[in-house]
Amino acid sequence: MKTDRYKEKTFRIVSNRRLAVKTWEMVLEGDTSDLTRPGQFVNIKIEGKFLRRPISVCDWSEGRLLLLYDVVGDGTEEMSRMEPGKRLNILSGLGNGFNMEASGERPLLVGGGIGVAPLLGLARRLREEGKKPLAVLGFNTADDIVMKTMLEAHGIETIVSTADGSEGVKGFVTDAILGGNLAYDYFYACGPLPMLRALCEKLDGPGELSLDERMACGFGICMCCVLETKSGPKGICKAGPVFPKDELIWK
Repeated sequence: MKTDRYKEKTFRIVSNRRLAVKTWEMVLEGDTSDLTRPGQFVNIKIEGKFLRRPISVCDWSEGRLLLLYDVVGDGTEEMSRMEPGKRLNILSGLGNGFNMEASGERPLLVGGGIGVAPLLGLARRLREEGKKPLAVLGFNTADDIVMKTMLEAHGIETIVSTADGSEGVKGFVTDAILGGNLAYDYFYACGPLPMLRALCEKLDGPGELSLDERMACGFGICMCCVLETKSGPKGICKAGPVFPKDELIWK
């Protein structure tokens, strides 16, 4: 069976720094030609670990890759200790990414926690196409906030919500969207499943969602991340991680 081994690349760490309590930013140099759409991910080989670590692509340019990741286990803890100059074996350009053609003129970008990561590359490219995206980011507390200044640096209007009310709108992203009566043509979202479900249930407009799931191979061979959709079972790593709102089944 054919695999995506041709996407296996070597990247060199340029910088690796903490942005928030548990969130880090890693900048790498390498061949980014396999990345074609915002919302794709990479799978990083960690020394001493059997399984790679799937990480959403935050943004990229020719020869440059930007990743955001939360330290949540041994693998990402090891990543946080990596120094500039270290070389990493990475499977690049995995997943389907967001459909930018559906955006309309006023797309809404919604991120929760580390789910904000893929929104930067998406927002930047939408702006380059002359669209006027609006971003809503949700976090537990003000100490968790990332991405806001990055988006604003690209001219993206950005609203923040925090569950404890320590910054921005008190509550969840749905409170900020519905309470602010925000107008949009289409929405893109990435974050924890409860947030994604709430968006599907409370927002009437069309959209698509990037799902976070445990993965092994990252390209559809192991079948460990299969999701039941309205058109049948699909592997999140290959058919996704982005799915149209109307394809998802919420039990």
